[in-house]
Amino acid sequence: MPNKKPKVPHYDRTEIQPIDFMESWFSQPGFTGYVGFLACNVIKYVCRFVFKKTPLEDLVKAQTYLGWLIEYVKKDLTKTKKRV
Repeated sequence: MPNKKPKVPHYDRTEIQPIDFMESWFSQPGFTGYVGFLACNVIKYVCRFVFKKTPLEDLVKAQTYLGWLIEYVKKDLTKTKKRV
């Protein structure tokens, strides 16, 4: 993994880079694999939409990833209930 994070204009306008937030927050147990991937993409698209020429496009992407995350969690909860 590179030591230096790339400077991207639509992220470089803020004090805290989304990747730094995600690295800190999503290093916690439970945010691994597919769940972490989906959650990080929701954060990424929500954080940058205001800086984009097509903001609605990024919000729709965030909505898509959030929908997939919700469906995954629903399935996981259903499996957990069946095992109990």
